[in-house]
Amino acid sequence: MTPDTQAPNLSKGMVFLLATAIGIICANLYYAQPLVAQISHALGLAPEGAGLVVTLTQIGYGIGVLFLVPLGDIVESRKLVIAMIAIAIAGLLGLAFSTQLAPYFLAAFLTGLGASTVQVIVPYASHFASEEKRGQVVGTLMSGLMIGIMLSRPVASLLTDLFSWHAVFVLSAVLMTLLIIVLYKLLPPRPPTNTSLRYKDLIKSMGTLFATTPVLRRRGIYQGFLFGAFCLFWTATPLLLAGPSFNLSQTAIAIFALVGVAGAVSAPFAGKAADRGWIKAATTIAIISSSLSFVISHFYPAGSTGSLAALVVAAILLDAGITANLVLGQRAIFSLKPEFRSRLNGLYIAMIFIGGATGSTLGAWAYARGGWDLTSLVGFAMPAIAFLYFLTERKKA
Repeated sequence: MTPDTQAPNLSKGMVFLLATAIGIICANLYYAQPLVAQISHALGLAPEGAGLVVTLTQIGYGIGVLFLVPLGDIVESRKLVIAMIAIAIAGLLGLAFSTQLAPYFLAAFLTGLGASTVQVIVPYASHFASEEKRGQVVGTLMSGLMIGIMLSRPVASLLTDLFSWHAVFVLSAVLMTLLIIVLYKLLPPRPPTNTSLRYKDLIKSMGTLFATTPVLRRRGIYQGFLFGAFCLFWTATPLLLAGPSFNLSQTAIAIFALVGVAGAVSAPFAGKAADRGWIKAATTIAIISSSLSFVISHFYPAGSTGSLAALVVAAILLDAGITANLVLGQRAIFSLKPEFRSRLNGLYIAMIFIGGATGSTLGAWAYARGGWDLTSLVGFAMPAIAFLYFLTERKKA
């Protein structure tokens, strides 16, 4: 019997708890995005360096994914989750009370480092899921992830309007403290399968895993391009909506950001499709939907009510495609050997992270150079490139 079949299945309540935990933890990566202007001004940061307010958190997350998440293969998972959440809490308290740049940047880095806990929780949960239900479990967890991402920005904007930008980090620290207590009491332990493997060898093995696991590389490339389109869209649309074509207030833009939450409903359906062996068909739909979302945004004249409605539909369609493909990818790599699951997930998320960072950069560049026309063209191209690569897999199948 494999470790997976020996482990008890997670209850629906536990899956819901883990999905909620993922949403709460992941939101910490995005709270600062709509607050960049306020935070940089308060810290005396020059406008050209304002992006560091968000970048340091993202760097911390990327390092956590590559160097902490793989520990899930050699360290008891519950202890690792608790320890990493504690790191995030320390970072959040630093963000809430820092008044100088150096402490703030350190706190932002620690917050991102701790937020990579979500990528420990996902393979942890998959260990307790049966093969025929694994996709559904991962889908539910990814719903929590996407809801956390999409709610983080409007929540941060609202709390800043009501109190100050410090408030969102204080609230998150409180939520994370409650979360660490609940998870400590309720999470079942999951002993590691590689207790004799040293950390140095663990990290070295990731290069070999990447080179010898074509499924990982393919799914990472697909999702990297799609997540790049996602980040491009959500980097550029606030600029578009605040510009002369729409002239929306920050509150209205925050409300617009909420529509993306609807896309998270695709995750459980994608998981069920994967469990039934429909991964290729579902991937086709997810990638094409992501690309077509940028076409929809041009159905009506810029600035019109129809154009705004088209952007809403585009946001939902794009987020649904990105979420579904994320689930399909994780379902595919989690079907490989359980003893490599944390390392495989770390590599997968790292590839996605590179795509997202590229998309954010391209979004700002394209909008500055060519407005929404150039931005949407680049956004359309990213999933289209992924689809062309996906077709080579279909031909070999």
